Amino acid sequence: MEKKKGTKSKKRRRLLLLEIGGVAVLAALAAGIVLYKNIFSDTRDTVLEEYMGYIEKQEYDKMYALLDTTSKDSIEKEDFVTRNKNIYEGIEAEKISLDIPEKQDVSQPLSYRVTMETLAGEIVYDANTFFEKEKGKWRIVWQDSMIFPDLGKDDKVSVTSLEAKRGSIYDRNGTLLAGQGTVQSVGLVPGKMNVQAEADIKGIAEVLGTSPENIEAQLQASWVKEDSFVPLKKMTQTQLNEPYVSPDGTSAGASIQDKLLGYPGVLITEAESRVYPYGESTAHLLGYVQQINAEELEKMKDKGYDEQSVIGKSGLEKLYEERLRAKEGYKIAIVDAEGKEKTALAMKPAEDGEEIHLTIDAKWQQKLYEAYKEDKSCSVVMKPKSGEVLALVSTPSFNSMDFVLGISQEKWDVLNNNPDKPMYNRVRETWAPGSSFKPVTAGIGLTTGAFTPEEDFGASGLSWQKDESWGSYKVTTLHEYNGAVLKNALIYSDNIYFAKAALKIGADTFGEQLEKLGFGQDIPFDIGMTPSQYSNGETFATEVQLADSGYGQGQMLVNPLHLSCIYSAFFNEGNMILPYLELEEGKAPSYWVEHAFTPEAATTIYEDLKEVVSNPEGTGHAAAQVPGVALAGKTGTAEIKESQEDTTGTELGWFAVYNTEGMNNETVLMLNMVEDVKGRGGSGYVVNKDSEVWKQVLAE
Repeated sequence: MEKKKGTKSKKRRRLLLLEIGGVAVLAALAAGIVLYKNIFSDTRDTVLEEYMGYIEKQEYDKMYALLDTTSKDSIEKEDFVTRNKNIYEGIEAEKISLDIPEKQDVSQPLSYRVTMETLAGEIVYDANTFFEKEKGKWRIVWQDSMIFPDLGKDDKVSVTSLEAKRGSIYDRNGTLLAGQGTVQSVGLVPGKMNVQAEADIKGIAEVLGTSPENIEAQLQASWVKEDSFVPLKKMTQTQLNEPYVSPDGTSAGASIQDKLLGYPGVLITEAESRVYPYGESTAHLLGYVQQINAEELEKMKDKGYDEQSVIGKSGLEKLYEERLRAKEGYKIAIVDAEGKEKTALAMKPAEDGEEIHLTIDAKWQQKLYEAYKEDKSCSVVMKPKSGEVLALVSTPSFNSMDFVLGISQEKWDVLNNNPDKPMYNRVRETWAPGSSFKPVTAGIGLTTGAFTPEEDFGASGLSWQKDESWGSYKVTTLHEYNGAVLKNALIYSDNIYFAKAALKIGADTFGEQLEKLGFGQDIPFDIGMTPSQYSNGETFATEVQLADSGYGQGQMLVNPLHLSCIYSAFFNEGNMILPYLELEEGKAPSYWVEHAFTPEAATTIYEDLKEVVSNPEGTGHAAAQVPGVALAGKTGTAEIKESQEDTTGTELGWFAVYNTEGMNNETVLMLNMVEDVKGRGGSGYVVNKDSEVWKQVLAE
C-alpha cells in the first residue's frame, strides 16, 4: 500500500541521557525508545495505514484485530473476513493508496482519501472513520461504510461483466469467413426425463460421444432445477443432420437429431458460437479458437485474459489474436438488498474485437478446395500486379468447428493419424518445383546475359550429359523438337535445355541471383512460410546438381507463395511483387525485389508462356479450352526419388497459370501443386483440374 502525506513539521523531542558517574544508563535509553514508540507511533494515521495495507495481503483477520470492542460485538470475525474478502477480491482491488490530511482533531473522525485499482478501473473515494482509544491504543470504529462510503449493512457490491464480441474476419467482398453465429445446443430438462432414466442417459451418451457419468455429473450440478436446461454438447446443424451410426456400425436410417429427440427430456436450442461458414476450405487459413489453457493463461494473464477466455489457437485466429480478441468490460456498483443499484463505483467499457478484411476471395478459396479436397495439394491465387492474395488452400483439410465445439479424443486421433495429414498446411512448406521452375532459370539467364532467347542450344535427343566426368548420369527429357531456343524449350518443357542453361549461367551467378530473388530469406508475408532453398549446402555441390537445379530438380525446394511472387515479375517489368493479405483500398503496389529480372527478360517469358497453353504441342494446352479467357502458364512434374534408376518414387504435379485476356482485364495468377500424380497424368492432372476451376469461377 502506498502512503500519500503532506510534509509535517514535528518538534524534535530529546531523550535525556542520565549520567551517573560519567557512564550512560543504557537500560534507561532502551526504555525511552520503547516509550517514544508507544506515545508517538500509535496514531490514527498509522493504524489506518496498517489496516488498509492488509487488504492487498488478503490478511482480513489482522484487519479485524484492529477494530474496537464495540465493532467486534456488532460483527463476528468470520462474517467480517467473509464480507471483506468477497468484496475486495471480487473487484480485484490492488495498488491501494491513502491520502490523509494533516493536523486533524482527534475528537473528530479521521478524514482521508482512498485510491485503488480494480478490474473495472480506478476507484477513488473520500471517507471518514471514527477511532476509539482502548488500553492506550487507537482502534477503528468499523462500519460497512468503511469499505465504501455508500455501502450499508444490507447492501452488496456487485461486479457485472459487460460482454464484448470477438472481431470478425471477412473476405474482400465483405463475405463472413469467421465470426459470431449460432450453433445448436443439445441438452436435457430434468423434469421432462423418464423417472428411470439410466438407460436413456446411456443412449444419449452414445449418440453424443460422451460418457453417462459425464451427463450425470452435469445433471447433479448445484444450480440445476427440474425446469433447468442442462447443456451437454454444442453441434452444428450439419452434424445433427448426419445419419446416426451406432457403436457396432449399424444405421437405423435416422439422423443424429432424430435419434436424440427420441429421448424424453432432450431439448435442442440455438446458442452463440464462433462459426466458420466455409468450413474445411478455410480451415488452414483461418485456424480456430478454443478456451485458454493453463499454460497459455500463465503467459497471458497480465494482458487481461482469465480462465474463461477464448483465444486463437492456429491460423489467422492466432496471428491476429491481439486485434480480434474481445476485451470484456466490467461495472462495479453498490446494490441494495433488492438488487437495485445505489451507487456506481467504476466502469470499464467493453471493447469489441477489430473487424479484419482480407484480400482473400471466398469464391476462389472454395472452388479450389472443392476441386482438390481428395488430393494432397496446395494452391495460391494472387493478383500479380498488386500483390493481393486471393486464395491460400491446403488439402486435405479439417473442420475448424470440431475444435470450437470440442473435439473428441477419437476424432483427434483420426485426424492426427491420417497418413494424408489433414492438419498439415502445405501452403507454408517447400516443395521440389520441377519444370514450373524453368521460367525462373530463363529469367536469370536472360537478365545476366548468359544466353539470348534466340540462341539455339543444339539438339541432344532425349538424354544428354555434359561429358564423361558425369559418369553414368544423364539428363533426360520427354520430347524431341526442332530448334532448341527458349520459346520451344518452354513449350516442350525440355529438361536438357534448362540443364544447359544453368551451366551457362554458372554456379556462382545462379546462386547469387537466386538469393537476390529471396532464396534463403524469410518471405515477407503475414503468415509465416518456410524459406525456399536451392541447395542443402551453401552452394551447388556438383556440376550435376547445378544442371538438375536448372529444371527444378537437384536440391531445389520452393515455397508456393514465393514461386508465385517470382512469377509476378513477368507482369511487372521484372519487379517482384510484395504479397499482402489485408485489404487496403487504393493501396499502391509494393515490390519485394525491384529489378529481379530485366524488363526485356520479363516480357519475353510472359509472351513465351502464352505458347505453353495456346500451342497444340504445349504441356498446358488443355487449359486453352476454357471459354471466355485466354490463359498462359507453365506446368511442372517434379520427381521425388532416391536415384535416377529409382522407379518407386512419386511425382509432384504443378501448374502456374494466368489470364492474358478476360476477367474484366484483371490479371489473376493461380499456382497449384498436387502430390502423388505419378500414374495419374503428372502435371496434366493439375492442368485439367485447374481448367475446371477457371470455368466455374468465370461462370459466376
